[in-house]
Order: sequence, then C-alpha cells, then structure tokens
Amino acid sequence: MEAQDTYFSAPQILDCGGKRLDLSRPAVMGILNITPDSFYAGSRMDSAEAALAAAKQMLADGAAILDVGAASTRPGSVAPSETEEWQRLQPVLELLHAELPEAIISVDTFRATVARKAVAAGATIINDVLAGTGDPDMFAFAGECGLPYVLMHSQGTPETMQRNPQYSNVTHEVGQFFTEKIAALRKAGATQIILDPGFGFGKTMEHNFQLLRELDFFTRMPYPVLAGLSRKSMLNRLLHITAAEALNATTAANMIALQKGALLLRVHDVKEAVQAVRVFEMANEKSS
Repeated sequence: MEAQDTYFSAPQILDCGGKRLDLSRPAVMGILNITPDSFYAGSRMDSAEAALAAAKQMLADGAAILDVGAASTRPGSVAPSETEEWQRLQPVLELLHAELPEAIISVDTFRATVARKAVAAGATIINDVLAGTGDPDMFAFAGECGLPYVLMHSQGTPETMQRNPQYSNVTHEVGQFFTEKIAALRKAGATQIILDPGFGFGKTMEHNFQLLRELDFFTRMPYPVLAGLSRKSMLNRLLHITAAEALNATTAANMIALQKGALLLRVHDVKEAVQAVRVFEMANEKSS
C-alpha cells in the first residue's frame, strides 16, 4: 500500500454520541489511568475523586478528550480480569459523566463487554490498543454503537510485545495492518476511525523513531491520526532518563508529530501539549 494512493482529507468533525469533536485543528487527549501499575507513576489515580480532580484540571488546560483506562498496557504487564477492570472503571466513568456531562470521554479497553458498559456509563470514544484482536466482538460493537474507534497497531500483547519485535519495514507493515483492519471495521459498520501507529507497542526504539519520522505516511490516509508519545520508553532510552524526566522530550516528539500531520496528541501533560499545538499553529499560520 502506498499512502498517497488513498490520500484525501481526514474528516474534520467526529460525532461522539452527539458531542462534536472538532479536528479542524489538532486536539489533545488527556490520560487518566485508574490502575496501580501504569508505567508513569505520575498518571496513576487511586480514586474516582482523584480522577475527577485531574479531569477538571485537564479540561481547564485545554483537553478535548479524557481517556480513561483501567488496565495497564506497559510492556510485560498482565491484564486484569474483566471484572476487576470494570470495577475500577465504573465509579470513575459514572462520576465523570455526572459531574462533567459535556466532556468527551474515551474508554481505553480491548474488551467489547467493558466497552459496552463504558458507553452506557457515558464514554463516547473507544480506544482499543489491541485493534480487535483481544476480543472478536469488538469490531461488531464498534459498528453497532457508531462512536469513534481508535484503531491502534501492536505486535503482540502488552505481556509479550517487547520480546524481540521484528519488521522488514515497520511503516509499510503498520500501513498494511491499517488497510486490513479498516476494511474489517467498515464491513462491521464502523465509519469513524482514528489511526494510532502504537508507539512503544511491539517496536524497538529504532522502529518507533522510523514511525515518527515517517508519520506522514499515515496522515495522508483518509482518517485522523493519533500520536501517543507521552513519556514513552523510546524517549527515555534515547536520552537515558526516566519517565518522570521526559516532559521536555515528549514536547519535542509531539511537535514532530504535529509537523507530520497528527491531529490528536494523547498525553499525560495536557497544558504543555496544548501549548505545543498553539506554537505549531502560530508557526504555520499564513500571513493575511
């Protein structure tokens, strides 16, 4: 597949259960981790009240989406049971929906049953890190509910993905993966698709930087592209720093993603990402 063969503009407005997500300019997705073992300790929320306070701050800082997840996807992690995942998610989703009814909430899950319950509790975007491979019913539900669906590439599962990942050409293989999965999603009735190349999911540092360097291969496709680079190991290993020290590197990587056409940035640090978007927009503003 050649990206230029399928090029036309990605849709500028997504319908999130009646709420409009405007992607005529880049938007920021704030990460709310309801899990004790996410790779970045600063993102972990230990109660629904803590998540609500963080969500309010993210919205004040300019987040367009709140992404709520209750299963760590760090390399080597083992997914919690479906029951445990929902027990973590339910009180948070219900509180966010009650207190922030206008917020666009994304649920980060690979399970269709959890996604269904989350949508009933107020979520209006599905963020699936396993692209339907973790649950054979996920694509059918994505088509049934009609909400935006984040299709993310991963080689393997979080438990296995960093065990010697290999590609002949990572960009082309991720592109082929997208082509095949988009066809399956559309056959199931899903039309609002967001592409995520899956930085850090079954890739070496070199694979990740090739994807970042060649991100415009995907941004030429007819779907918005999400870049999830925040405090990832590709940055930490390169610079010999910890996730806690990676804010500056994240901003640099986010700026490259914006220059390559990404329309969504998934981040732990909303204020700084929104500032990066504003600088990017100003630098690319045409003179009158």
